[in-house]
Amino acid sequence: MKFSRLLLLCCLLAAVWVLSGGAGDVPAAQSPECANRCGDIDVPYPFGLDEKCSIHGGFLLNCMTVGGTTKLYKGTLEVTKISVQDNKAWVKTNISRQCYIQSTNRMIGNDASMNITNTPFVLSASDNKVIILGCNSLAFLLSDSYIGGCSPTCDFDKPPKNGSCSGAGCCQLVDLPKGLRYYQTHFNSTYDTSTGQWSKIFPACNYVTVMESAAFNFSTAYLKDTVFYDRYDSKAPVVVEWAIKRNITCQGAKMDMTTYACVSDNSHCITNDAGYACSCSKGYGGNPYIVNGCTDIDECLDSVTYPCVGICKNTLGSFTCSCPRGKSMINGVCMKDQKSIWIAPVVGTSLLLLALGLGGPVIMRKIKLQKVKKTKQRFFNQNHGLLLQQLISRNSDIGERMIITLRELEKATNNFDTARVVGGGGHGVVFKGILDLHVVAIKKSKIVVQREIDEFINEVVVLSQVNHRNVVRLLGCCLETEVPLLVYEFISNGTLYDHLHVDEPVSILWVDRIRIALEVARALSYLHSAASIPIFHRDIKSSNILLDDSLIAKVSDFGASRYIPIDQTGVTTVVQGTLGYLDPMYHYTGRLTDKSDVFSFGVLLVELLTRKKPSIYRSNDGDNLVSHFEKMLATSNLVGIIDPQVMEEEDGDLQEVATLAVICTKLRGEDRPTMREVELKLENLVVKKNLVPCMTTPNRNDEDEAQVQYMSIEPLTNESGRQYTMEEEILLSACHPR
Repeated sequence: MKFSRLLLLCCLLAAVWVLSGGAGDVPAAQSPECANRCGDIDVPYPFGLDEKCSIHGGFLLNCMTVGGTTKLYKGTLEVTKISVQDNKAWVKTNISRQCYIQSTNRMIGNDASMNITNTPFVLSASDNKVIILGCNSLAFLLSDSYIGGCSPTCDFDKPPKNGSCSGAGCCQLVDLPKGLRYYQTHFNSTYDTSTGQWSKIFPACNYVTVMESAAFNFSTAYLKDTVFYDRYDSKAPVVVEWAIKRNITCQGAKMDMTTYACVSDNSHCITNDAGYACSCSKGYGGNPYIVNGCTDIDECLDSVTYPCVGICKNTLGSFTCSCPRGKSMINGVCMKDQKSIWIAPVVGTSLLLLALGLGGPVIMRKIKLQKVKKTKQRFFNQNHGLLLQQLISRNSDIGERMIITLRELEKATNNFDTARVVGGGGHGVVFKGILDLHVVAIKKSKIVVQREIDEFINEVVVLSQVNHRNVVRLLGCCLETEVPLLVYEFISNGTLYDHLHVDEPVSILWVDRIRIALEVARALSYLHSAASIPIFHRDIKSSNILLDDSLIAKVSDFGASRYIPIDQTGVTTVVQGTLGYLDPMYHYTGRLTDKSDVFSFGVLLVELLTRKKPSIYRSNDGDNLVSHFEKMLATSNLVGIIDPQVMEEEDGDLQEVATLAVICTKLRGEDRPTMREVELKLENLVVKKNLVPCMTTPNRNDEDEAQVQYMSIEPLTNESGRQYTMEEEILLSACHPR
């Protein structure tokens, strides 16, 4: 009876022991309460973010948010990746640098160190190397049992080369000692700064660091300024190996099976430089530190690592590779059996001749058509056609006729006949064509680079959302060619640049220039504040302003334009624009705002006033057009720069327009007006000077002068936005007082 009770007690204790995970505990990674990610980084067991979730304290990591970014740390070391299959981790360590400051004739810098003594880590001797960059400065790495260094040279007869770290500007120590857990870096400059020799060498700084071999490829750019330091954000990637217990072999680990970490079936123990660790057996992959963590690998899915020239069949822990019927494996290659060698060629040749004789022409025609179809589809996908289709289906503002086939455009231009070329734009040539009984302009790019293609698609998306009388109207696009084609309404009268910069003394009349400026301002004001999504053009200039037969302005070329979310006041972009028109604050900071277009418009006003080209103009003092114009206005000497035709034709409005141009080109964006304010200023000026079409007949007989009296005030529709109702009323009341 006592024996039965004792036996029952033992069974109960055993059951409790099993349910609680046994003496070695069930791996914490199996618990759903344990977090296994930190930001974008996986945190696999035996590591953990809580003491209960790691195998022991050495594998406890911290997940912290620094500057809005979530990062993983072991102590002060940032951990960027963990591999349980390789028992390795990737961390970041400081880069040591020594820089010469010529203005103070002093050396500044810092020595770096790494101490992972109290962690499961050791530096991987096979994956890392010591990198030293600079000129004639001895740098070395020092630990308790190791010292190594080298001195890169800068001999201008043998300059450094990209990809070569063999002494010229770069040297390296490839063989690190095994088991290294601590080091310091030091410099010993061979230059005497008092002699000024340092200034003759182009590198600004010398560097020394331990880093992952695969992550470093020498570039001569690293020897200039702080490029290398900034490239790696002052920290170099380093590979460390880790072990469950330090300085313990597999034999020693197995002596205590209650704490033995290799708990998965199909796993085994390995010994590395750090101590003992675990690995899945050959043919298996996964996590050997958790129960059932090692699973079978399907070798047939990886033909590179596990090549098979025949029929591959996966098995547990391995795979088989066999030949199909009629073939035998000979030296790893499936060869036909000898008895069938002569049969197959005869039968195959006969069938081939029969097929070619009966269906050859039909097959060739289908192959050709299929090839053309595939080519068009490939270009369509490459040019973001699927994205545009989605935009059309989701956005009712984009017309269903937006996508036009290549066949339609070939018919419209007589296969792109050179006789149909009518001009060129920022992206290529422009053809004149007839599409659906309408005269259209078709823009075809000359350059095949992805940035140009992206700008074409950007122009499609931007213009598809815009509907304004002073913005060129996009009718559609074709994406079935290597470079996309855009189809616009045809504007017959060239660009403002063409009309303004003629070799004759008389150009566009002053009243026409004022009206064109107002129309451009209306378009930009609409883009900035009345469009469904604010749009910044980024490249306002006279060559991007088209004129129709009545000299009505149409803003064009939206390839560089950007959508700006309503809740943002500006975005940082790659700087784009044209020299002379480009906002200097945008150029230096990369921060794009609506005031960047205001600056370009101000330059356009100066161009209209002076008939001088902003991109190439330089005064005798070397000033650009805007700076020189501002000085002339400040000294009341506008007569020295204003177009003589404007001086003759203006009627007291010159000073106001010149002042507006200078305000628009203020250096600080905050000091510039908005395009809405510019538009209202020009509207008031036009009304005040009676430039509205109040007269039915011209005052002068000259045909060009007759055009001056025309300024369209046809009823504005909702296409231009509700904000124009008041301006329309002002213009109408100016002609027809109540």
